[in-house]
Amino acid sequence: MAIPHVLIIPYPAQGHVIPTMELAQRLAMHRVRVTFINTEVNHKLVTSNCLDKDGLGDLVQMVSIPDGLEPLEDRSDVRKLTLSILQTMPRKLEELIETINKEDSSKVTCIIADGFMGWAIRVAKKIGISSAAFWPSSVATLASFLSFQKLIDDGIINKNGIPLSDEMIQLSETMPPIKPQNLAWACFEDSAMVEVIFKLVLQAEEASRLTEWFICNSCPELEAAAFSLYPQLLPIGPLLASNRLADQAGHFWQEDSTCLAWLDQQPVSSVIYVAFGSFTIFNQTQFDELAHGLEMHCTMVCLKFLRNVRVWILCFSDLHCVICGF
Repeated sequence: MAIPHVLIIPYPAQGHVIPTMELAQRLAMHRVRVTFINTEVNHKLVTSNCLDKDGLGDLVQMVSIPDGLEPLEDRSDVRKLTLSILQTMPRKLEELIETINKEDSSKVTCIIADGFMGWAIRVAKKIGISSAAFWPSSVATLASFLSFQKLIDDGIINKNGIPLSDEMIQLSETMPPIKPQNLAWACFEDSAMVEVIFKLVLQAEEASRLTEWFICNSCPELEAAAFSLYPQLLPIGPLLASNRLADQAGHFWQEDSTCLAWLDQQPVSSVIYVAFGSFTIFNQTQFDELAHGLEMHCTMVCLKFLRNVRVWILCFSDLHCVICGF
């Protein structure tokens, strides 16, 4: 019997590509053939850091489709990138599938799409193949996406995702309270940006309704409240980067190992490392609140070792100790 052939397509951001690539490799371990789709720009970045330039073994092949922007356009402009993706990539994905099915004896049998790329689920429905959505980050964030209509009905946000209230809210009694302005799509100062990112929220919610499976890079032991709120979500994680990623598969940039010599000189369990995504933007107040929260956690959990603990936050290549400030 022919082996399954799955197309996997992540949202074109580093924090989405790496866990999705790990998923691809796990599927390949189970003798599933995978075609991994990046945008053209990210494909060049990923393959330049991968030792196997043609793919990841016999069962994982990396290909690309255009995102609709010109080669030199700024892809850190998430608003422009997202609008271009929504306009361009559905048609290009259909063309790729047509080409594969015409030229390859192993026809495409399923699409696994990043929750932010829910339009790919519509493509799967259109051509009559199976589909699954994949959420690469926290299920708590996904739960807020899937709750958008209730937030609109309750007057918390408007139909474009913009907060209308600054009162604390709870998605469920067992989930911690949050300010509407701190919802994942609403934390941008530019309202136009909020509205565009909210389009991705709608993509994720639509994918949850259209697809057969919605798999998540988490587990109930870590996020019991969020999974209880949406029990149809299927935990398959956390998908931790393994030794199979030693060749930097899925990474946009070469790993910087210059800090390892310094880390090797520190006492065991004396450093807490906090990293943020490639699109993360936060102000000094938010940075300080996070720093003090980590410091308080260190105080409560390990008071007797506090003087030996240094908490470092990595943000845009700057390394700061949040206790002493250096």
